[in-house]
Amino acid sequence: MKRAATPVMVHWPNGRSTPVPPGSDWLQAAAAAGQAIPTGCLGGSCGACEIEVNGRVVRACIATVPAARSGDLRVELASDPYW
Repeated sequence: MKRAATPVMVHWPNGRSTPVPPGSDWLQAAAAAGQAIPTGCLGGSCGACEIEVNGRVVRACIATVPAARSGDLRVELASDPYW
C-alpha cells in the first residue's frame, strides 16, 4: 500500500500560505490559494507562466509541486522584461 505524500507548505507572493500535496499542478494550487499566475501557451514553450520556487525557475503550466525536505516552498513570480 502506497502512502500519500505529506503536503508541503507553499508560501505565495500574495502573502498566503497553503498546504499542497507534492505532484499537484502548480496552476491549480495557485488558483486555490487566490494567486494568479500569468499564462500564455499552456504548453511550456512561451515562458509566460515562469515562477521561482525556492530560487529555481520552473514553468507552472508543465511543472508540478515538488516534495521539499524542509516542508516549505517559497514562490515568487518571475519577471521577464521582454515578455
